[in-house]
Amino acid sequence: MTPHLDAKIYLVDDDAGVREALAWLLRTRRLVSDGYDSAESFLADASVLQHEPMAPCCVLLDVRMPGMSGLAAFELLQALPWRACLPVIFLSGHADVATAVDAVKRGAFDFCEKPFSDNALVDRVERALEQSAQVLAQRRVQRELQQRLASLTERERAVMDLVIAGLPNKLVADQLNISVRTVEVHRSRVFDKMGVKSAVELANALRP
Repeated sequence: MTPHLDAKIYLVDDDAGVREALAWLLRTRRLVSDGYDSAESFLADASVLQHEPMAPCCVLLDVRMPGMSGLAAFELLQALPWRACLPVIFLSGHADVATAVDAVKRGAFDFCEKPFSDNALVDRVERALEQSAQVLAQRRVQRELQQRLASLTERERAVMDLVIAGLPNKLVADQLNISVRTVEVHRSRVFDKMGVKSAVELANALRP
């Protein structure tokens, strides 16, 4: 798996020894981490709740901590519009396994039972980072697509919609009461602005 050198892992555990051990373990795979001793301190980090991440990331989140539990913090993360960019791996003691499994069913990426296997845990982290990278890439593509669509004029949008529907230029011209030449001009501009070379490519780009 390709390492994500710009990735960030958030370590949320009230046990300083666990945080230090995990940070060292991640460094052996060239992964950078930030440690937090509580869910509250983690959620107070403005970069987590207020901004979509710019690089792949994931959260290693202890289930049971003083104050806010990992599960309560997870519920807040699930409400974020970019939650899919921030996969959560729960760290659970034996008594918390059922809770962690339930969290996975509700959207957590995975869980790892303490004491955990070092290699198995970091492998899971790397898979989570890969998912985060894929989601971030998809969201960037969607934002660019929306910007391209916003650049179209009202007439260009009308032509685009009919072209996507499969109508030839002549029928598009008839529908919009314009000349075939005008359709050709608008069609060419639509392709340029949308960064495509054919109606099929355009339709594929706009497919949900």
